[in-house]
Amino acid sequence: MQQSLKSTQHISWIPQLMGWVAAIIKFVERTAGPIVDLVIRLWLARIFFVSAVIKLSNWDNALLLSQNEYPVSWLNPISAAYLGVSIELIGAVLLAIGLATRFAALSLFILSLIIQFNYIALDQHLFWAALFGWFVVRGAGPLSIDAMLGHGLTDSALPLAAQIIKSLKCLSKFGSPFYLFLLRLWLAAAIYFAFQGQVHYADILPITTAANFGSYLGLILALMLVTGIALRWVGLVTIIATPAMMMLNMNLDNYWIFALLLLAIYGAGCWSMDYLISHKLRKIYPQLDGKPAFSLEGLPHVVIVGAGFGGLACAAKLAKQAVQITLVDRHNYHLFQPLLYQVATAALGQGDIASPTRGMFRDFFNVRVLLGNVIGVDSDKNELIFEDHPLKNQRIQYDYLVLATGASHSYFGRDDWAKFAPGLKRIEDATEVRRRLLLAFELAEATSDPMERESLLTFLIVGGGPTGVELAGAIAELARFGMEKEFRGFDPANARVLLVQSGSRLLPAFDENLSKITLNSLTKIGVEVHLNSKVEHIDAEGVMVSGKRIPSRTVLWAAGVMASPAADWLNAEKDKSGRVKVGADLSVIRHSKIFAIGDTALSNGWNGEPVPGLAPAAKQGGEYVAKVIMAKVLGKHVPAPFRYTHLGSLATIGRKAAVADFGFMKLSGAPAWWLWGFIHLTFLVGLRNRFSVMFDWFWAYLTLRSGTRIITGSEAEHS
Repeated sequence: MQQSLKSTQHISWIPQLMGWVAAIIKFVERTAGPIVDLVIRLWLARIFFVSAVIKLSNWDNALLLSQNEYPVSWLNPISAAYLGVSIELIGAVLLAIGLATRFAALSLFILSLIIQFNYIALDQHLFWAALFGWFVVRGAGPLSIDAMLGHGLTDSALPLAAQIIKSLKCLSKFGSPFYLFLLRLWLAAAIYFAFQGQVHYADILPITTAANFGSYLGLILALMLVTGIALRWVGLVTIIATPAMMMLNMNLDNYWIFALLLLAIYGAGCWSMDYLISHKLRKIYPQLDGKPAFSLEGLPHVVIVGAGFGGLACAAKLAKQAVQITLVDRHNYHLFQPLLYQVATAALGQGDIASPTRGMFRDFFNVRVLLGNVIGVDSDKNELIFEDHPLKNQRIQYDYLVLATGASHSYFGRDDWAKFAPGLKRIEDATEVRRRLLLAFELAEATSDPMERESLLTFLIVGGGPTGVELAGAIAELARFGMEKEFRGFDPANARVLLVQSGSRLLPAFDENLSKITLNSLTKIGVEVHLNSKVEHIDAEGVMVSGKRIPSRTVLWAAGVMASPAADWLNAEKDKSGRVKVGADLSVIRHSKIFAIGDTALSNGWNGEPVPGLAPAAKQGGEYVAKVIMAKVLGKHVPAPFRYTHLGSLATIGRKAAVADFGFMKLSGAPAWWLWGFIHLTFLVGLRNRFSVMFDWFWAYLTLRSGTRIITGSEAEHS
């Protein structure tokens, strides 16, 4: 069995390389393809639009040209002039905006051929026809009105609309590879005859401009065009090398660049060596087509509970191995917790910091994602126990179990404070905090009682760690800048923001000098910091801090966390924060096939000190556990004990200040703020989220406005 696993485990580098290449090609086609199509359309449209405008501005000359320079035997000159200008003007506009693109391209295609054969033969006329032919076959692409209207027209009541659109899609699907094949042969023939010095076919081949390839390298390119081998890369290399060619007086015509770009992005088509090689490799390695690379029957089953940083890192590492994986979480998304405070303070929307878990593993056939709430572990039977909904009466067996269940708020024995002072660990928490913040301003506008208004506009945060500091800074800036001139009964900038810390300094895990900088930065933006202050009582009307009553209707908790009940599930040893004590390989004591990572685990893997509850620590733990599991599966030596590599600590204070502690280097102010933003964007899951957050930050930074100040939910939902 073990030998079988070893042979199954050995996955050749070829499919991995092919997978990366396929991913790059797909990315280029989806991103660069629409842009290139749009650029070519606009380029061609500009040429014909300008021609039409010039003719209309001097119509007599246009008629003269129609009669003498390029007469059309089957049309009288006046009709030909009107028809030609109409096609140029209307066709150019339609082509540019991508409306009825195929019709416009077909008209301009015919016009280009008439110009070529009835007026003067030039290479550019041939390329016009070749590029217009591409749009007749392929269509305008995603960046067009045709694409926007396509879905709606398919389901509309317009007669034959669905059938026409379906036919056009078939033309694109089956006609595009054939057209690319013809384009390859056409370009190759032009290069060959240019090399031979023959001009007999100059009226149908772009031989003049092909002279730029008049060398043996050009013949090699022609051969590759004919056989259709490595054309994507040849096209890209040729285009990248264009500046060097220009320096050597080898001017590559723009139209050749466009033609090679089409081949580089869309490939050589079905009749090519590229296609045959790819087809053969996909037969040998079925995973390239998303099919199972091996049978899952009899393979070890790894169950990962929790889709946080640690759980995802472990699952991603194991997904490429010969094991079955089940990833379980009570939510169907991965949440980027470090930016929860920005959702809470209306800087970002929920969707900006959360990504659906299933989408991350859609390409891994051996990964199953389950929505469910685990409430226990039967370690004797190697089974997970679930809450009744949605996995009613179900249990899942495991061979290896990874607990990455995270942590929740800790009120240090005063859980009755929770309803008055919400913490910040879930999206629901962030939306509740945002509701309370924004509602406080609305109620302050509505009341006429000065004392009540003062209480409503007093925001108190408990805890001076990174979350507390970031919350305090964000609330202060929301009040000072984000709501300017929006209220009539008061000035939001007069709101009080208090940060209460029981210790002698803020950010105790940071360098002491950075703690002082943080204190000064918060004070500058109007935050009142209370150090060495103990919270003694919290209720609906306010907080008792070191014997002093502070009226505040909005109290937020950022003071402590408690690990999930994973230790109780296993009846395992734990610390006062509920973290499971684990061994050097992150396995739970007395449970060699059960591992705990992230906030769930108490590991001394940081040079003998407890590993901090940070995202990088969870990711490192998840990747390490994946290595340990595979070593056990394959009967190999277990890796050396887990060692956490500290990558640094960061906290932002406002819109242009932050602190960063990397041990060997400490930063503050604007440089730390830029670094903080870059690192957080990098850690976000999903390209859409990164662009969305970057745009929101940029917009808010320039305008001092936030676009997500909406109040949702109700007090009853959170009571």
